[in-house]
Amino acid sequence: MENNVYLASKPRYEILDGLRGVASVMVIFFHIMETYSKGPAFQIINHGYLAVDFFFVLSGFVIGYAYDDRWDRMSTWGFFKRRLVRLHPMLIMGTIVGACFYFFGQCPQFGLEGYANGWKFLAAFVLALFMIPVGPGLDVRGWGEMNPLNGPQWSLTYEYIGNILYAFIFRKLPNFALAVLTGAAAFCTLDLCLNLNVFGLLTEGRNYAAYTVIGGWSLAPEQIYIGFTRLLYPFLSGLLLSRIGKKISVKGGFWWCSLLLVAIFSIPCVGGPDNIMNGVYNAACILFLFPLVVMIGAGSRIKGEKSARICTFLGEISYPIYITHYPVLYMQMNWAWNHMDAPIYAHVVVAISSVLISIGLAYACLKLYDLPVRKWLTENWLKK
Repeated sequence: MENNVYLASKPRYEILDGLRGVASVMVIFFHIMETYSKGPAFQIINHGYLAVDFFFVLSGFVIGYAYDDRWDRMSTWGFFKRRLVRLHPMLIMGTIVGACFYFFGQCPQFGLEGYANGWKFLAAFVLALFMIPVGPGLDVRGWGEMNPLNGPQWSLTYEYIGNILYAFIFRKLPNFALAVLTGAAAFCTLDLCLNLNVFGLLTEGRNYAAYTVIGGWSLAPEQIYIGFTRLLYPFLSGLLLSRIGKKISVKGGFWWCSLLLVAIFSIPCVGGPDNIMNGVYNAACILFLFPLVVMIGAGSRIKGEKSARICTFLGEISYPIYITHYPVLYMQMNWAWNHMDAPIYAHVVVAISSVLISIGLAYACLKLYDLPVRKWLTENWLKK
């Protein structure tokens, strides 16, 4: 009975919730600008892809804080139930949105869109509902993604893996062993960022993204290595920080951390194309700056009702934005690529409209679907 009792949620770190929202909004801007980029080195909001790595640091920290001291009253299945209630309803909605918007993004850059067999489309949809990644045989878009209906869901696959590893392995490790494992994961981060290729898993085909951590969204061996590398150090470092309890208090911590994140994501490619200094920058952000931001966010306090409301709103909207925005941007990409000769103001209007639609869609999904569904599941599944 003790291992199946319902445990109320702990008080939240409001600033960390707000920072997750800031990073989610920056992801939208990053993907909007990606449409007009000649490659990662020329991308505006150049390091927006690092938001995923920041999310993993937050995830490790929050999971350690929320569950580390509850295993005497919570079973492994009880933990998984809580995580499923938190994550899976919006994942299902993201899949549905991706399927609804799928044909509206049809253009030559999506080589298979509109030409894939109907059974493949249906199979990709059903598997995505259960967070089962697909291989090239079920790619219905042509980008080789493990979830071709809604690309960013690849990172949720690794989020689920992180939760599984935590439940079965990480939570049982003493701090020393966890620190050793974190150090090993840091080496993999350096291997990826600096293009050392110690394990021989990085191919020449990845030269377009050399000295970055870009990747992780397909089932190719190289991409799987990138995905696990992007997950492990951030997640483990966040978990270790939650156990050590090291926090930094800064006046106006939310605003300073938000400014730092925006700067980190916006800095141009360091040193230009194919330059190891950009890899050094990626590594520095992941290994040092993101844990520092989490320590400040956890140690600082919000002063003022307005700041509290902003953090609450950003925290609530962060996951819905991340998991539903890309299907809208598939349409934006389609329009932009088919109207490159349109006036600049038209591209600006379409881009701004896409951002507003993404935020509005996410907010509607939150209020009309996610919150009610999670409440129902809590009352009728978790508490029983």
